[in-house]
Amino acid sequence: MRPPIDLIEFGSPETVVLSVSEYEALSQLGIAKVTQTRSGQYSIKPGSKVGSVTYRDIQINVRPKITELNRLLFFVGYCSNPAIWREEFVHLDHAPGLYPAVAESFSRLASRAIEGGLLQGYHTRSDSLAVVRGRVQFREQIMRNYGLPLPIAVEYDDFTTDIIENQVVLLATLRLLSIPDIGVGARQQLSRLRWLLDEITMLPNRGRAPKCHLGRINARYHDLLRLSEVILDNSSFDQNNGSLAVSGFMFDMWRIYEDFVTGAVGMAMRQFGGHPKVQFGRHLDKASRIKFIPDLVWCDDNDVPIAVVDAKYKAERPKGFPEADLYQMLAYCAVLDLPEGHLIYAKGNEPATVHEIRSCGITIHCHALDLSQPPKQLLAEIDSLARAILHR
Repeated sequence: MRPPIDLIEFGSPETVVLSVSEYEALSQLGIAKVTQTRSGQYSIKPGSKVGSVTYRDIQINVRPKITELNRLLFFVGYCSNPAIWREEFVHLDHAPGLYPAVAESFSRLASRAIEGGLLQGYHTRSDSLAVVRGRVQFREQIMRNYGLPLPIAVEYDDFTTDIIENQVVLLATLRLLSIPDIGVGARQQLSRLRWLLDEITMLPNRGRAPKCHLGRINARYHDLLRLSEVILDNSSFDQNNGSLAVSGFMFDMWRIYEDFVTGAVGMAMRQFGGHPKVQFGRHLDKASRIKFIPDLVWCDDNDVPIAVVDAKYKAERPKGFPEADLYQMLAYCAVLDLPEGHLIYAKGNEPATVHEIRSCGITIHCHALDLSQPPKQLLAEIDSLARAILHR
């Protein structure tokens, strides 16, 4: 296998020799921009996606600017359960890479979730039996059995472990087991989990996994299901390009950052009263043709907006509109009738500053959040930011 290609998010490109099929497969995957150079070689330029992918004997690793890979998982999982992910961050301190970090965290959460046995629930089944069970399917009985008395077409609710929650966990387990670099300890734990799930129906290993409804009944699975969702949504296993297959993990830092900041700021604001409206759609014009959706609108107890926040991992500067983020926030403030708006960037991508807009009395605050801080300090900074936004 060739030496791995190590890149840094939004960093310098690396020039390599690729075959046409390798170029097509890596271009389709999208972890980095692959372009042909004049010399006939290929330039691999990283963007906002981070992670590791392997195709044949090529491995591309794109690290986030934040050097601790485990912190990436903290950002991904924090808003699903703050307490458990603070603990997981501590456990992941010595994980040697992204694959082992994901596998170790998944194994730990799985052990905790199933220590009392696999979750059980009711699953509706249709079958042909020698005795009546549940409800007789008269239409099926007549059409398929031609009115014969046996077997009897029935539909019944079976109390079983073969439910969607365990099926999703099984699929995530198999995805992790297919990776060669997860570590011996994690592989042993995952193999044991695979054995426990031996009688669970296998979901199709293509496309997005079905979403599980999180409720009281499956409460002990919540954290495990959240990480399973992360694994299944961000893994690129069996992405076929003809007869070629690529495997690995990819995370989009834009999405991770914006989800984390929106969730964490909203949670910090709750202590001051009011409630959030996430991805709150409104219209800019009276004819309701121009829709906009801020990341977070905070409303008081009367459902009146009192603050608007947009999380931006990096400033968006489309050609001809170098200050697009500011124009967007100005529109939010004007329609929501707010004197202030808040843009929260990742520190190092944009400076912290304040813009007082002429003639309209609107002020736009640009904050810079330092992602390199340990979680405790980072959450303290977010708490201070929430206080400042709500003037508390």
